[in-house]
Amino acid sequence: MNFTGTLIGAVLGMWLTHNLLGALVGGALGFMFDASRQQQRRRTPTQGGYVAPLFALIGAVAKADGRVSEREIAIAERLMARMGLDQEARRVAIEAFNEGKQPEFNATAVIDELRQWVGHRRDHAFPVIDVVIETVLAEGNPSPEKMAILRQLAFALRVSDMELMALMAMKGYAWNAGASGRSYGGGGGYAPPQRNTQGPDPYAILGIQRDADDRAIKRAYRKLISEHHPDRLGDLPDDMRRRAEARASEINAAYERIKAERGFK
Repeated sequence: MNFTGTLIGAVLGMWLTHNLLGALVGGALGFMFDASRQQQRRRTPTQGGYVAPLFALIGAVAKADGRVSEREIAIAERLMARMGLDQEARRVAIEAFNEGKQPEFNATAVIDELRQWVGHRRDHAFPVIDVVIETVLAEGNPSPEKMAILRQLAFALRVSDMELMALMAMKGYAWNAGASGRSYGGGGGYAPPQRNTQGPDPYAILGIQRDADDRAIKRAYRKLISEHHPDRLGDLPDDMRRRAEARASEINAAYERIKAERGFK
């Protein structure tokens, strides 16, 4: 945090009162000003209002298992580059990431900020979750602490476990939310996502069981593609728009695979 206000306040307090108490009072007021500016900068709606809370959450996910790896830092840096952040926005992102990885950081507040930014736009919710999943899966099968933050975010953005499983499947990971239980603390029932060595499961991507009938498959596909179609994205930032477009392609590819296997049109 920048302590310019604290220093100026202390100097002015000493100059006006000519005693140490005045300097202390001035410094305290300056510190409050500095803290307020720091908080305001982090809350400023830079790049649509999601940059600071998003990178703070990524920092919290990276630190959730006790250490931040080089791979997780590299993911955050690549994300800044893909988002095309200007110098000021990049500064905000780096400060937020560093704040998020502090041991005392509470992810709930920034998750609420992301929820407010997303609003009722489910087509905006999925790209946000997709970004966080990258960090969750940075080192392979994730810890229960990382999955706990991811599921908390999904719940806040009204994305179900089934939909979250589909997003994980698009990344090539198989995950059974039911087997993981509802205890996010990493108890004995925790089952981490596992990399699917045979590639993304098309049924998991559509959020359906393999024994679903053709009508249910078509219905699931239509629902998904309507939610993820790029034409619905509006003012979504470019990087998140590309993510949504990639997801729509994954959904189409999964549907085509299933159609080919089952032989229906």
